[in-house]
Amino acid sequence: MKCKVEKTENANEVKLELTIEAQKFEEAIKKVYFQSAKYFNIPGFRKGKAPMNIVEKYYGKEIFYEDAFNEVVPEELEQALKENNIEVVSKADIDVKQIEKGKDLIFTAIFQTKPEVELGKYKGIEIEKIEYTVSDDDINHELGHMQEHNARLISVEDRAVENGDTTVIDFEGFVDEKAFEGGKAEGHELEIGSNTFIPGFEDQIVGMKIDEEKDINVKFPDEYFSKDLAGKDATFKVKLHEIKKKELPKLDDEFAKDVSEFDTVEELKKSIREKLEKEMEQKQKYETEDAVIKAVCENIKLDIPSGMIENETEDMLKNVENRLSYQGLKLDQYLQMMGKTAEEVKKEYEPQAIEAIKSRLMLEAVIKAEKIEATEEEVIEKVKEMAKNYGKKEDDKEFIENENVKQYIKSGLESEKALEFLVKNAKMK
Repeated sequence: MKCKVEKTENANEVKLELTIEAQKFEEAIKKVYFQSAKYFNIPGFRKGKAPMNIVEKYYGKEIFYEDAFNEVVPEELEQALKENNIEVVSKADIDVKQIEKGKDLIFTAIFQTKPEVELGKYKGIEIEKIEYTVSDDDINHELGHMQEHNARLISVEDRAVENGDTTVIDFEGFVDEKAFEGGKAEGHELEIGSNTFIPGFEDQIVGMKIDEEKDINVKFPDEYFSKDLAGKDATFKVKLHEIKKKELPKLDDEFAKDVSEFDTVEELKKSIREKLEKEMEQKQKYETEDAVIKAVCENIKLDIPSGMIENETEDMLKNVENRLSYQGLKLDQYLQMMGKTAEEVKKEYEPQAIEAIKSRLMLEAVIKAEKIEATEEEVIEKVKEMAKNYGKKEDDKEFIENENVKQYIKSGLESEKALEFLVKNAKMK
């Protein structure tokens, strides 16, 4: 293989011209033929038994060119990039110059390359000091949640429905005086004020009494998931069967024993304070780091290639797809519900993608400038921790000595160290 490398007129772009020997291309054609021979049905031959020259004569000599190109080129391209120490951030834009049996394969490949970052001021960056404290109100708020979680519902018969009550109702919905699918239920429990029903429905339950029947008029939201109902007026015939109200447990030592491992409310409060203080420390650390990153990124000079943004938004969309799969949803279903295309969603992600790329490349530049390095011992220790988290043995050599895993861990550790360096050298106002 011969490779010629040159810069293009565009920043962060390189053009490779590769020449692959005729013999190598011929071998790729033969390999493709043997892989696909069973699919060819030519008169006079049993299916899949026609010789290669007959197949080429019958379908045209170019029949195997595309598959042979795809067979041989990826490996050659990867080798060329490695030999020339080129780090690419986009797919190749291929232009075939010569492709013919018995001749060298010649083509060009244009790639966008990883950009250089020009660091501005990154030491002594000034940011607002971020501090969080835990107040008595915060602790009481947590205790209130615990009371709510352990509340019991008791029936009420001597008054009408109030906000916060849980009601048991029958209902049936009608649009244009016709019942619609999914609009009917019996013995349905509905907490008034939970906003789990169509806007305006719960408000009209307030004031109803047991065994009362009422027509409730509402309008479905314009963005309602069912297009047949979106934006339409509806009437629900409702009958109230039961009213229940929450009875909160008394906040005393018995409550503490019931909901925790502590014997007194004071011990429970102390535990809650400690938990909240740890959460606030983490929040403070995260927001301080985020503020420092943003401040440093404002001072850098960087031209981000479009391919890098495309890859980042593609990854973000894949993350969404993975999260949806845990909820039993497919990406196509989600997009349909949102009324958007994948490209539109990716476009919306672009500002976030650009910030992520800037942060990542900025940290890499700081690592280089400050000669920050993770030691072999630190990497191995982290790899062992990772192995444990993945349910592997700490002495699993195949995992621990995997160079890709080690490089991934090394990059992460060095980024953490760079971030710690920036925070340590920042000035808190």
